[in-house]
Amino acid sequence: MKALNVHETKTNLSSILAQVETQGEKFTICRNGKPIADLVPHQTKSRLEPDPFLSKVKVKCDLTAPLTQADWELD
Repeated sequence: MKALNVHETKTNLSSILAQVETQGEKFTICRNGKPIADLVPHQTKSRLEPDPFLSKVKVKCDLTAPLTQADWELD
């Protein structure tokens, strides 16, 4: 991962983004020598793959059944 300072990033943003987009380059943006952000290629998740968290959720009721008044009351 290449390190860039903020001024250099602002000055060359278009070419930096082109490198990220076309070559998959990764950059760390620094202020006063300290990292403040990472610039990495965007990764689109597949909508066909199940979410790892949601695949653990178990529904134990009929979500299409009408609710009763008791179902609406808070404890």
